[in-house]
Amino acid sequence: MGEADEAFVQAIEHRPKLSVTEDEGIPLIYLSPLSSPNDANTKNTDDLVVEIGNACKKWGFFQVINHGVPLEKRQKIEDAMRKFFAQPLEEKRKVRKDEKKAVGYYDNEHTKNVRDWKEVFDFVVDKRILMAASHEPEGKEVPETLNQWPDYPPELRESCEEYAREVEKLAYKLMELIALSLGLPASRFSSFFEDPTRSVRLNHYPPCPAPHLALGVGRHKDPGALTILAQDDVGGLEVKRKSDGEWVRIKPTPDAYIINVGDILQVWSNDVYESVEHRVTVNSEKERFSIPFFFSPPHYTMVRPLGELTSEQNPAKYRAYNLGKFLATRRQSNFKKLDVENIQISHFKVQELANELDGALSINKNQQSVGSTGNGVPLSGLTGFAPQFESQGSRLCWENLCLPVRAGTSSLGCGTGLKVPPTVGALPRIPRD
Repeated sequence: MGEADEAFVQAIEHRPKLSVTEDEGIPLIYLSPLSSPNDANTKNTDDLVVEIGNACKKWGFFQVINHGVPLEKRQKIEDAMRKFFAQPLEEKRKVRKDEKKAVGYYDNEHTKNVRDWKEVFDFVVDKRILMAASHEPEGKEVPETLNQWPDYPPELRESCEEYAREVEKLAYKLMELIALSLGLPASRFSSFFEDPTRSVRLNHYPPCPAPHLALGVGRHKDPGALTILAQDDVGGLEVKRKSDGEWVRIKPTPDAYIINVGDILQVWSNDVYESVEHRVTVNSEKERFSIPFFFSPPHYTMVRPLGELTSEQNPAKYRAYNLGKFLATRRQSNFKKLDVENIQISHFKVQELANELDGALSINKNQQSVGSTGNGVPLSGLTGFAPQFESQGSRLCWENLCLPVRAGTSSLGCGTGLKVPPTVGALPRIPRD
């Protein structure tokens, strides 16, 4: 990939430390009870559910062994991906993905507007899958996404498809255990995954001449429901520890899978579980390989907190959002730098919206509209439509959010609507339900 030019250099506060903290406290969970369902061993299964619940709450990450994925399937895909990435660049770019082709090879991806030191090959588990083409609310096109398979190595396609089918079985088991850990029926998430979106990424992190300046993948949270990661013995995955905000490395465990909670599970659980920031460091001597499996509901899903996990005392913390539009917006930053932060689930958090509105509203006799929040994120970008504000006594209300009208502002008059126009050139709009 050449020299680490400016495009790869992280801001000072996000550069990796030269000293590595390996935290062995990240839970390692044995899934053995699942392999003997006919045994009267309910206690072990109950203990397993508690372990997973605790891991999701404390870390948002955990490792599993005795998971049922055949080792030979993993070895087969690892061998094939090494052959693929060892090819000359011009050969790999024959299956290059772009803004129109959602899967294939790519070596110029950005995270948080900084280029990653990596190259990837993406594929979907089905032969074809539907994905929203546009982030715009009026965009109705949902084209089929087709895999691009290279000619070499010839065994890559078969090894990828076989591996994905096995890991998918594990994903369904884990979703049942996570449902139980939330006090829900094991089948609670089943209806969301009748037509799932399943994709796999092959990651290659070449040796980097400036590992103290660049990252294999910058800090981020996964937008899906669940991620199942296979990593080699080189290591480099770091998790932001919830207890103190320190970056700690997950020590590779032979034949283990690393599981992490995604954004969708955070919203479904109404913040009982959290999607945790993570990143990948690189080194100057060894290349590294990893294989994440991403598990999500279909593109047309409206993601919102589950009714069973909300109440009058614990109301929904998020507004619903359309998954396909959300992901289409996120994909924009993979191919180009944006002027603002890419869309996050925090933009749909009810309290965040209230805070942003409180900071953004400036209503006086000479001003009858606002266009964006204090940090540059347009209100229309958060909700996908121009909300109607009206005064109710000394409060200004939008939907179920009511804010006090500050002293010195004009009274709009009861029932007078204040329409917030769409803002051009900032975050794209995400439609709401």
